[in-house]
Amino acid sequence: MTPDFPSIQGPICAIPLSHNDRIVMGHGSGGRMTQELIRKVFQPYFSNPTLDANNDFGVIASIGNRIAVSTDAHIVSPLFFPGGDIGRLAVCGTVNDVAMSGGKPVAITASFIIEEGFLIADLSRIAMSMSDAAREAGVIIVAGDTKVVEKGKADGVFISTTGIGYISEGIEIGGSNAKPGDTVIISGSLGDHGMAVLSARGDLGFETEILSDVAPLNGMIQSLVNEIEVIHVLRDPTRGGLATTLNEIAVQSKVNISIEENLIPVKSPVASVCELLGFDPLYVANEGKLIVIVPSPHAQKALGIIRENKYGKDAAIIGTVNIEPKSRVLLKTRIGSNRVLDVMAGEMLPRIC
Repeated sequence: MTPDFPSIQGPICAIPLSHNDRIVMGHGSGGRMTQELIRKVFQPYFSNPTLDANNDFGVIASIGNRIAVSTDAHIVSPLFFPGGDIGRLAVCGTVNDVAMSGGKPVAITASFIIEEGFLIADLSRIAMSMSDAAREAGVIIVAGDTKVVEKGKADGVFISTTGIGYISEGIEIGGSNAKPGDTVIISGSLGDHGMAVLSARGDLGFETEILSDVAPLNGMIQSLVNEIEVIHVLRDPTRGGLATTLNEIAVQSKVNISIEENLIPVKSPVASVCELLGFDPLYVANEGKLIVIVPSPHAQKALGIIRENKYGKDAAIIGTVNIEPKSRVLLKTRIGSNRVLDVMAGEMLPRIC
């Protein structure tokens, strides 16, 4: 069942547009058809005073002395997958990138590249999903743009986003701040997003109940920032998974990060599919997980705060930061041996986010 267009009074509904219609080149012309698309599909879901001013910019009142900005592009295939879709992915991914600074995300811009022939009903569904995710994250979509390309020149819809947030004075969080003696925490189970998307493609040859973990993490992060005196690193292990992200941190901080396989949460269905297909869940993409690196005296308190959040119930302490070997990640296996976890060489699953 496709969602109904919201009931909007006045000129927004002046030009008919049906869910059964498809995108045509005229929707990207910048003229009447573009205005119709914006008024009927995007504005009802994204409406807020800043966006409704209909300027080519959005004005946001400053509430801090530093601004955090992140930009991203989203090309997931398929566009709709168990637990989410490209719209929720675009909002949550951007919110999370800004939140990793320890700042508070407040606004997002969104740019759509839409293929000719794309269903209006599906575009409306994506816009509604973005609206829901933005509302959950407590951000507003303040500006956007729409372009249409010829059929065959895109794959349905691509979404590019920019996130803006404010960082309070005294917060210094970054990938180069990990220190020997720190504790490494992961906020939940690994590999859910990558395996959910793979399942939705029908590539597995069988059905699974795996759901993507795509979620906004800024609420969890704000609780940590408000209650933990010192946080050295926050990072979301998206493309390349936990192993690649930890390698990035180890190189930035010039430290060794050692983790234990027995402590890393992976759900049974994800572990089974990975074993069957020869994937390592440590390298599979996540879209709702958080790596937290804090001085060890704060680790248990941080773990408790994360577990209080609905997206952190399976959080676990998985390792420590050490001096040597510098810029390396080591995994203590279940049989007690150590092996080097390197950066993923290529793309394990293309078009994943």
